[in-house]
Amino acid sequence: MDLFEMDETRTMSREEAASKLRALADSLAQHNSVEFARDGGRVTVAVPDEVKLKVEVELGGKNEIEIELTW
Repeated sequence: MDLFEMDETRTMSREEAASKLRALADSLAQHNSVEFARDGGRVTVAVPDEVKLKVEVELGGKNEIEIELTW
């Protein structure tokens, strides 16, 4: 199986970021997969019923909230 990685960083408003997080949360709640756009196509990631959620907060020179789902 080939390794697939997607790392996207872009600047947007707080409201736009919240909208993207809501869409991801809605997809997780309603489906067993989430979709991401890449290179003009879509990648579907199957997500099991149970996942591990990690939330990390760093405050300092650069503030960060990192949310990670693994299974």
